Amino acid sequence: MKLYLRLISYIRPYLPRFALAIVCILVASGANLYVPWIIKDVIDGVLASKDMAMLNKIAIGIVVVYLLRGVFFYGQTYLMSFIGQKVIIDIRESVYRHLQRLSLSYYEKRQTGAIMSHITNDVAALQNALVDSVIELFTEGMTLLGSMAAMFYLHWKLSLLTFIALPLVAQAIRIFGKRLRISSRVMQERAADITSVLQETIAAVRVIKSFVREDYEIGRFNRENYSNFRAQMKTAQIMATLTPVVEFLVAIGITVIIWYGGTEVINGSLTAGSLIAFLIYAVNISNPIKRLSRVYGNIQRALAAAQRVFDVLDTVPEIQDLPGARELPRITGRVAFENVDFSYKPGEPALSSVSLVAEIGQMIAIVGPSGAGKTTIANLIPRFYDPTSGRITIDGYDIKTVTLNSLREQIGIVPQETVLFNGSVYENILYGDLAANKDQVIAAAQAANAHEFIMAMPERYDTQIGERGSKLSGGQRQRIAIARAILKDPRVLILDEATSALDTESEKLVQGALDKLMVGRTSFVIAHRLSTVQRADVILVIEKGQIIECGSHTELVAAGSLYSKLYQVQFADK
Repeated sequence: MKLYLRLISYIRPYLPRFALAIVCILVASGANLYVPWIIKDVIDGVLASKDMAMLNKIAIGIVVVYLLRGVFFYGQTYLMSFIGQKVIIDIRESVYRHLQRLSLSYYEKRQTGAIMSHITNDVAALQNALVDSVIELFTEGMTLLGSMAAMFYLHWKLSLLTFIALPLVAQAIRIFGKRLRISSRVMQERAADITSVLQETIAAVRVIKSFVREDYEIGRFNRENYSNFRAQMKTAQIMATLTPVVEFLVAIGITVIIWYGGTEVINGSLTAGSLIAFLIYAVNISNPIKRLSRVYGNIQRALAAAQRVFDVLDTVPEIQDLPGARELPRITGRVAFENVDFSYKPGEPALSSVSLVAEIGQMIAIVGPSGAGKTTIANLIPRFYDPTSGRITIDGYDIKTVTLNSLREQIGIVPQETVLFNGSVYENILYGDLAANKDQVIAAAQAANAHEFIMAMPERYDTQIGERGSKLSGGQRQRIAIARAILKDPRVLILDEATSALDTESEKLVQGALDKLMVGRTSFVIAHRLSTVQRADVILVIEKGQIIECGSHTELVAAGSLYSKLYQVQFADK
């Protein structure tokens, strides 16, 4: 109930419409409840006394009642659909907004498809619970209560006998509802697994085809698909069992009505019209009970999805602004690590006692074997992670004490794997500064050595580059990413293997753009190719999470340690 109330709380902004929808539901349900009473009057009054005038009034009354019912039924359906769709939009927006605020570690611990499933499958599963199920819940609930009241008015003893089966029905619904919640959660998880496999295989289609693994991936998808089928069938099995159980218990009540009510009519204690009306009301009870059991099952399935959605919304970002965090003013770019330790997992240090100082405008190169901790150092500067101990300062400000937005706005990152968006060249460069004008975008592209190839495209800056920039070469994508970073105008720059995946010609163009980008900025360059870091002011050699060497290229080569060995290996054949 607490979970469902939380779900229903999203209706609060639409309470006026919701109240109007309830009025429509009440009127439409009242019209349904009035019909059996009309039939009672026809049997006991009109047919017995052959009163034609009364018959005409009843006929007109039936037309008016159903006309009103049609109007208010339209109102309830439209209003509840409107509210339901708005709530779904609000929930989806809340989930997406919260996902944008979650820390990088959240994404690294989960499959992309599973995260996508929260916004697609899980939120979609809530739609039925918030539209059709709520309409049925109120409509059938009003019909149930109204019918019970009418039955007690007609014959209270017969009503008490009829309701003997109700506690059994409620118990059956409760037992099956609990099982439905569990099976439905499994069903949502299986659907998320399918989304994960689908996202993964579409993203890696080039690798799949190069290894001729189409059949393998089809088999993997089919296994997840079949797991989803089994979860669906488990839920269907529970629902298929619930309905006949409820119907059987309701049938017992109907049987009691026919037997005892018939006896009362024979004895003269009840009129035939009242018995017929009573039976109609009893059917009006049995149908809502059956429908409410189905609605309850649908709500339980929706609550399984709601639990997954709220699990996301309740996830607290590991990295967030501390209480009292202030805006970081415009910086000059002095970065200092003070005895920094960091671990991705407890007991497995990724960095140990790292201390370094990058003076304003310096180029700091970070080299070392794979897994040594180079990228980890880069990730700590914009607070993608926080140090386990020690601190990092920029211009003397502890980066934990300033707001994330003001910190990251002044840091530019050019990664090895360039990420562009499905849009135009202009839009991708503008991403660096949404307030920039066209002249500034073009100037950034010129500084990144990208203007020439952009102007050679069919639609120039308006050219659509495809998903992740698929219509561009690797060098072109990287230069657009550099133009985006130039437009941002960061004071601290992080280049993570920015040229390692490029051919020689592209590397020269990109390196030229990077040289322009680094002018006047404090730069951290992570590289495997030592040819790209020889001009660095300071080279840090990292091994097993520790800085083991520090100096200029000339100094480190002369020292004859790890850097010298790496240099000799790379340039031995040159």
